[in-house]
Amino acid sequence: MAFYASERLALFIDGANLYSAAKALGVEIDYRKLLNEFRGKGRLLRAYYYTALLDTEDYSPIRKLVDWLQYNGFNLVTKTAREFTDREGRRRIKGNMDVELTVDIMEISNHVDHIVLFSGDGDFLRLIEAVKAKGVRVSVVSTIESTPPMASDELRRAADSFIDLADLAGSVTRPRREFSEEDRED
Repeated sequence: MAFYASERLALFIDGANLYSAAKALGVEIDYRKLLNEFRGKGRLLRAYYYTALLDTEDYSPIRKLVDWLQYNGFNLVTKTAREFTDREGRRRIKGNMDVELTVDIMEISNHVDHIVLFSGDGDFLRLIEAVKAKGVRVSVVSTIESTPPMASDELRRAADSFIDLADLAGSVTRPRREFSEEDRED
């Protein structure tokens, strides 16, 4: 993974995709560590986090994370997720943030040297090609260490570099908590 101290960086985190990759690896992202990791790699100009939120729930487990991110250096981009019932009667939630992320990357690409995209979604292939054509380097962070792999092969090939979240985990995740006998419930 090649980073240069003088280059201007921007991070773009597809929240749902990063969560899925971390869960597949059995790790939990520590966003403070993640910011510090990339601040040490160049001049971090922006860190964006994209997620859809349900408006209908009084309490959402992601709300605490969203609030923390807003107060700690992330530009948060959200939209209301849609809830619907599929043909089998199962509750489904739809909240794709691909367009918002794409527009923001294209807008900032004239002001940065390197974009780090935290997503393995192959839908971003054309975006990466367009940004690279402007002379901006692109790194993709996801994982192929899970079954199935979370990163599209085409996306990995198109990026200037692919960073497996499994390799980055030691510096951007929370330590696993060991439970003692007192911690266990009967």
